[in-house]
Amino acid sequence: MANEPHLLNTKTMNSIVIIGGGHAAAQLCAGLVEAGQGARVHLVCEEPCEPYHRPPLSKAFLKNPDEAMQPHKAADWYREAGITLHLGDAATAIDRAARTVTLRSGTVLPYERLVLATGTRVRRLAGLPDGLDNVAMLRAVDQARDLRVRLAAAEDVTVLGGGFIGLEVAATAKAMGKTVRVIEVAPRLMGRAVSPELSAHVLATHRAAGIEVVLDAVVDGFAIDGTRLAELNINGKRQPVDLLLLCIGAVPETALAKAAGLDCADGIVVDAHMQTSDPAILAVGDCTRFPDRRAARPLRLESVQNANDQARTAVATLTDAAKPHDVLPWFWSEQGAMRLQMAGLVPAESTPGHVTVRRAAPGANPNAFSLFHYVDNQLVAAESANAPVDHMMSRKLLESGRSPDAAVVADASVPLKNHLA
Repeated sequence: MANEPHLLNTKTMNSIVIIGGGHAAAQLCAGLVEAGQGARVHLVCEEPCEPYHRPPLSKAFLKNPDEAMQPHKAADWYREAGITLHLGDAATAIDRAARTVTLRSGTVLPYERLVLATGTRVRRLAGLPDGLDNVAMLRAVDQARDLRVRLAAAEDVTVLGGGFIGLEVAATAKAMGKTVRVIEVAPRLMGRAVSPELSAHVLATHRAAGIEVVLDAVVDGFAIDGTRLAELNINGKRQPVDLLLLCIGAVPETALAKAAGLDCADGIVVDAHMQTSDPAILAVGDCTRFPDRRAARPLRLESVQNANDQARTAVATLTDAAKPHDVLPWFWSEQGAMRLQMAGLVPAESTPGHVTVRRAAPGANPNAFSLFHYVDNQLVAAESANAPVDHMMSRKLLESGRSPDAAVVADASVPLKNHLA
């Protein structure tokens, strides 16, 4: 029978099996190949394609019907590197005692080391049925292709969620001439990721571009007409819906890990070497909750940078060159004409001793600036809007541990690189 389990001969049974098809999995493959371990690797992807770049899916990919996805590596690269691909064949179970992974096809892969790079899934709106013709989500390329078709046909776009992805798509839709509204249940945009000052700037910029933004929204009902979402009930009023994009957050993919008995807590719990509660199993990327010396508690970060850096740490662990993960977090988002770049972890608003210093970027653009965050006179984070040079210098300052005086940093006439001398 086609789905009857069968054990795959994996050479010397010393295989490294990687489950996932995102940035973390791609970086892990690249690092293992560089370390001469490519022939040990089996890459298991639920999607029927090699790992690809996801950030363009919310921007250029949606505008151009001829835009293709951008793979991290061509199929030939994996073959030449000795990596065995299992595409479109999701992992369904892990047997820790036998050290095997079972795939949907029935294939059973033995492993010496297993790496979970399962990422996240889109959070659903409670009670809203799946498969409605005018409701879209965005995580994978097939969803992006679907959204591209629906976006081209729509006149009015509602984005539920004011995080990075939602705002990137909102800006893209507005640039395409659509009427756009963003509905956010929190009191400000991107509230979990950026400071109130940067959030206010982003809000003002989107509103100035003609995007309607509703904050502190209460979404407490909807109406369905056949196979379409007809209305959302927002703040007690019925709002007609032409096209709805759900961007209300992401949930870590931990089902496999939980079923295998691994420690999970809003993510797969790992140590500083990316090892789970089972020494033979590692986890990397958006699905992990990991320790960080900059934070009071373990973090779960959803970013390309974090996925890539954790993969590098995992490669070191897998090749017996273990080095604790200690990397400055940084992020970015492109929303229309805004290029936002963040380095470090912005302190909570209530943090004692927290001071924010604004620095204008060189040039005449009033929308180009950086915000430097100090706690007890120590620089801990920086946010930049349309100021890429300042962002790069900020990262170097933070990585060096230097904290130039806040008043000096605020003086835009003094290049930031001077503070590194």
